[in-house]
Amino acid sequence: MKLIGEILVSIFLHPVAWVLCVINIVNRTDMGGFSKFLWIVITFVWGIGPILYILLGGGRLW
Repeated sequence: MKLIGEILVSIFLHPVAWVLCVINIVNRTDMGGFSKFLWIVITFVWGIGPILYILLGGGRLW
């Protein structure tokens, strides 16, 4: 259920989802600097970016 909520937030409230993703990415210790930068750029893509981060990057919005 949480995943569905995160996907809906990513689609309809992209700026909020992007900020939440960036906060999560910056606080992750298991990623290097280049990986963090790359995921921030990827999550900037409207609608699909945060969804990719949640599904493929092992991230979460909250």
